[in-house]
Amino acid sequence: MDLSTALEFARPRHRGVLLAIQPNGMPHASNVVYAVIDDALCVSVTDSRAKTRHVRRDPRAAMYVLGDDFGQWLVVEGDVSLTPVVVDPDDDTARLLRRVYEAIAGPHPDWDEFDRAMIDDRRLVLTIHPTRAYGHI
Repeated sequence: MDLSTALEFARPRHRGVLLAIQPNGMPHASNVVYAVIDDALCVSVTDSRAKTRHVRRDPRAAMYVLGDDFGQWLVVEGDVSLTPVVVDPDDDTARLLRRVYEAIAGPHPDWDEFDRAMIDDRRLVLTIHPTRAYGHI
């Protein structure tokens, strides 16, 4: 499947299942919300979560996206990059976290509050850079 077609299908949906690889080779599945930004799937994650540890160890993942009915679905596979943990409202990670939020939910009513929460949660952005897509869309 063409990656641009897959990303256009994924762009408005925002809910998926992130599949990372555990040390034993089995998949680790996590329900997530994501945004398609710059032709990649971006997820706000916390530094301490299993999914974050798994992709640090093995930077490959897949995103499963369900369509409008059970017969419509997509899997996007790719290489993963992680931003640094956000530490300041003016750093690059903070700016990307805002972009991810806004792409999913629109403008936040209080960006200062949002930034504080992201710093307190030790958030970062997990990005899947697509290399392959398949499914029935």
